[in-house]
Amino acid sequence: MSSSSSTVEENNTVIDQPVMVKEPSIAKFREEVVNWGLLYDSVATIEDPDFRINAELAKLVRDARKSIVDAFDEGRPFISNNYCTAPEVSKAMGLPSYMLFEAPFIPSSKEVLGDQLDHTAAMGLGPDLCTAIRSGIYYVEQGLVPLPAAMIGFIFPCDGMPMLHQVIKHNKFWKDMPLFCPDPPYFQDPRSIDYFANELKKMVSFLHNATGATLDMDKLKEIIDESNKQYLLWQEYNELRRARPSPHGYDIGGAKCFCVSQMFSVGEPDGTEWFGKLVKLAEDKVEQGLGSTPQEKIRMFWFDIMPPNWADELFPILAQEYGAVCVMDMFGNSPYTTIDTSSEESIWQGMAKRGLFDTPMVRQAIGPAEGFLDDLTRIVRDYEIDVVVWPGHMGHKESLGTYGIIREACKDLGVHFLDLRVDILDGRFVEKDETLDKFARFFKNKGLA
Repeated sequence: MSSSSSTVEENNTVIDQPVMVKEPSIAKFREEVVNWGLLYDSVATIEDPDFRINAELAKLVRDARKSIVDAFDEGRPFISNNYCTAPEVSKAMGLPSYMLFEAPFIPSSKEVLGDQLDHTAAMGLGPDLCTAIRSGIYYVEQGLVPLPAAMIGFIFPCDGMPMLHQVIKHNKFWKDMPLFCPDPPYFQDPRSIDYFANELKKMVSFLHNATGATLDMDKLKEIIDESNKQYLLWQEYNELRRARPSPHGYDIGGAKCFCVSQMFSVGEPDGTEWFGKLVKLAEDKVEQGLGSTPQEKIRMFWFDIMPPNWADELFPILAQEYGAVCVMDMFGNSPYTTIDTSSEESIWQGMAKRGLFDTPMVRQAIGPAEGFLDDLTRIVRDYEIDVVVWPGHMGHKESLGTYGIIREACKDLGVHFLDLRVDILDGRFVEKDETLDKFARFFKNKGLA
């Protein structure tokens, strides 16, 4: 990367090449603490219960960011971690954490994400690399995230993820940072659970050597017991979403449940309280027969990550014009099992199973195609799905190989299948009107419009 200003020409557009920063910074996190705090302060003025539950999520994001800022200011260690590598462990060790490639999934980044991705082209990254990975690389190279004391790597399920780690090991500020990547086995069987449980134990030793923090098993048990409550409430909420009409669509629950339970409020009572409010909200709407749209006609399953930056430009139009509602998505799906905390071994086994077999993307894409088929079959039947939408995210090349298998499975299930081919993070990849036109023609051809 260049250390001086320059420009490159990309598709006849001149893009300023970003200048290499002097050092990693905590400034962006400080700004997010303030902004999320302001959003949460507005909760008291919000009357609509659906908007209110989303605004209350701001407190959890603010508190998670503040834990990093406080650790930075006080000289305490914090780490970069991931959702499928037992985040309960770092929580029990007293190590605040953030996920390096989470930025494009947070709405506060929506206004600047396009410019950031344009700059990654100037940095030499190919446009076919997953947007989340390119964003993470940009944040490292531009010093927009603070340097952690250690990092737990995430080398699965997609082939593009190791690129982020390669950049880290070549960045002059990050290259000497301790890095440990748990090795994920391919198959979903008892032997794999034993293997990955041992990898998580190695992770604890690594974190102790890198930060000096120790693991208190009683504290870990306490955190897991609380996280079990969150997952049970999530399952209860998803049962309520099976109702006709479904109480919520694309904008409530779903991926937000994932973020609360595995990123921003892992095993914390505040997160459990948020889930309880979400369940109560859904119960009230089901009891009153209220759905996310007045006339629910088409029930959709979005078989990937819900677009965080352009969903509000698509789904309200589909609901208004066609009565099409997204009643379930891949990250909103909750196939999680609770962890048995009666013994240390059952804790390690349970965390290994949750990381390999339960968490989204990993459970579908790390092994054989059965991971996709099992979820597809269960969700289509349980939620009475009319249309399976296959976004075909440009960065999920590991799942594109199952396209034909999924399409044939939908035929066997008697459900319509729509293949989009979009970038779930960057709405500019395909023009909105083109996507809407594809939905319109599909609904008309299938007799749904």
